[in-house]
Amino acid sequence: MTLFVAGVSYRTAPVELREQLAVKPSKLVCQACRLKICGDLDEVVLLSTCNRVEIYGTTARVTHRIDSLFRLLSTEPRDLGSHVYVHEDVEALRHLFRVTGGIDSMVIGETEITGQVKKAYDIAHGARLTGSVLNRVFQKTFQAAKEIRARTSIGRGATSVGSVAVELAEKIFRHDLSKQTVIIIGAGQMGEACVRHLAKKGAQSILVSNRSFDRAVELANEFGGQAVQFESCLAAMADADIVVASTGCPKTLLHRADVEALMKKRRNRPLFLIDISVPRNIDPEVQSLDGVYLYNIDDLEAIVREHVCSREQELAACDQIVETRAMALMTKLNLEKERLYDVGLQSQPRWVSDGAAFLGS
Repeated sequence: MTLFVAGVSYRTAPVELREQLAVKPSKLVCQACRLKICGDLDEVVLLSTCNRVEIYGTTARVTHRIDSLFRLLSTEPRDLGSHVYVHEDVEALRHLFRVTGGIDSMVIGETEITGQVKKAYDIAHGARLTGSVLNRVFQKTFQAAKEIRARTSIGRGATSVGSVAVELAEKIFRHDLSKQTVIIIGAGQMGEACVRHLAKKGAQSILVSNRSFDRAVELANEFGGQAVQFESCLAAMADADIVVASTGCPKTLLHRADVEALMKKRRNRPLFLIDISVPRNIDPEVQSLDGVYLYNIDDLEAIVREHVCSREQELAACDQIVETRAMALMTKLNLEKERLYDVGLQSQPRWVSDGAAFLGS
């Protein structure tokens, strides 16, 4: 049995590629089952976030087909070899611990990824796609993430992608959001993070639009904002200064023609669009329109780099926790593997053992 992770992330692939591989939450079980069958995997957990798509699994043989697994997820046929990374056994454990602890995140120390990994595992476990190995691995992973938070300052003042988007909005309007109208499209985890940070930064006019209007009302009421019907969000943008798109919709919601017509109504008053969705919700072509400024999730990396220096000194302590826990778990997994192998030999008929001895002599 070999434990492995195969993935693409913001470190290895641009958003244009990541969005082709992104898996909607409602499709995670179906796609994971497909990966398990086609990839000849014993266990599997599929993780898909705005910054990474990763396959965690176990297999009887180190599969040379791992790269091809991603072609099952891709919406367009293309060579992914240069973008896919593969780690096995203890390296896979180190990687998972770093990811879940927020060490490998675009925003070092962010906490959202821990919940995203847990949700991915819960979905796979609920669908019976995990077994004794991945169940143990992920439980130990969550313990490691908790220890990293408790014993280091990696998360002190940490910001999520959503809060970085709000920080970008602050930079655009010179740290004064009190007079700006902001529309959040998508009231999920990212959208909620954006609204929460906008409120902290003094934004007083916050509009929330979501496919589920009840959810939009709930989030808007919590922060003194206003809910907007999903079908009406384009019209509402006529009075907006900043639009943040953060939905899980797998298609473009704002097209160039829509924004072009909108800008005529606005008399070309500047419009700032921040698209933190993967797949992207806003057509990149809108950037060519006068008065329209579009930023996607990869554009946020410049802001993220400003946060890195203050947390880098904590990375050594985090890595020590990762190394200690990864090596301890790998030792236990290897001992368990050896025990099962020995039990298998002992349970074989005598003629099998004798034959093995004969062939080995």
